[in-house]
Amino acid sequence: MKTTNSKFILIVCLTCSLQLFSQGYQSNFQGQTQIAMGSTGSALPQDASAFFYNPGSASFLEKSSISVGGTGVFAKVAFEESTSKLVEHSNSPIGTPFTAYFAYKHKEDSKAVYGLGVYTPFGSTISYENDWIGRYALQSLKLKSIYIQPSFSYKVTDKIGLGVGIIYALGEVELQRAIPINSDSYANLSGKTNGFGFNAGIYFKATEKWSFAATYKSKIQMNIDEGNAVFVVPSSVASSFPNGKFTSSLPLPAVTTIGASFKPNEKLTFASDINYIEWKAYDSLIFDYETNTTSLLDTKSAREYENTFAFRLGAQYQLTEKWKVRAGIVFGLTPVPDGRVTPETPDNNRINYSAGFSYSFNEKFKIDASVLYTTFKRTDTNLETQLSGTFKTIAVAPGLSLTYQF
Repeated sequence: MKTTNSKFILIVCLTCSLQLFSQGYQSNFQGQTQIAMGSTGSALPQDASAFFYNPGSASFLEKSSISVGGTGVFAKVAFEESTSKLVEHSNSPIGTPFTAYFAYKHKEDSKAVYGLGVYTPFGSTISYENDWIGRYALQSLKLKSIYIQPSFSYKVTDKIGLGVGIIYALGEVELQRAIPINSDSYANLSGKTNGFGFNAGIYFKATEKWSFAATYKSKIQMNIDEGNAVFVVPSSVASSFPNGKFTSSLPLPAVTTIGASFKPNEKLTFASDINYIEWKAYDSLIFDYETNTTSLLDTKSAREYENTFAFRLGAQYQLTEKWKVRAGIVFGLTPVPDGRVTPETPDNNRINYSAGFSYSFNEKFKIDASVLYTTFKRTDTNLETQLSGTFKTIAVAPGLSLTYQF
């Protein structure tokens, strides 16, 4: 029992950060205009966040701009245990992912546009009561992440734009879970991680009404070089759970996107994106303790994730000179196979609904707002912990951003 549990502690720690990155890609909060339209944006450059969605399209921005925004993520999870039918609830605080983008054109007719993005692909906390039925899988989890992305976009012709961005990813994770020795025993694991990647894109403005796009975001290898493992256990078994360091790494999968936008008239615009996420890169998880015991062994744990798709559709309508309204829908397929669902992110196929608006104060200042809603459930028995039951998740995420154009 001790060996199985001590192995699973780090599996949970690293898996949770990867799974939340999955939802970062699938239900990202990287631009309020795009969130409101189902997070479509590869073929519809609207502001400096184009450098995230498609750096190739950023060369078609008309002005330099600065945009800063944030989202409040209100998420609750209910778990019904399969045998006892006992229902437990998470008590997580509000998540606060943020974005900051800068796009610079030397002059209005410049073919080159330079950009910088700083954003949080995930950054929230999930926690349960210390004595809940799944406490040996998880009691609490804190995740922080910041991406720093300098980018460059160039308009090759009046119809074609190319772009590339370099990504430096920083992250922190802290996890606590109970150990089945006594009611006060638990493990706390924390670590810092970093990695490099890139995104690249091409934008094709075929006609005044139709535009098309293709983008690629590379896999990012996130490395935990000196994680800290702290075990609070009775002194009689402390030698079996020595505090110390650990190392590990995990892949964040590559994402390929194709997109299109259609503007049937001056007021109405439609946009669509299809994401292909190469989750098969996450086949297994390997980690190495600095100090091994018979209860604390280096492990290789199968994950067997599957490549998957997300389908996005959005619309925008110009109500007046100052007001725009938007709506969107997303159908996302989960990469998590049966037997691998965990309390951190009880993922499943889902439909996300979103809406929002823009208000332009003048030619330079505008405010964008969005709200995203999703609910889904998943019934599973985890192969590592044997935690069996049904998770039901409800999430609402309102957000705001302010943009200055010059």
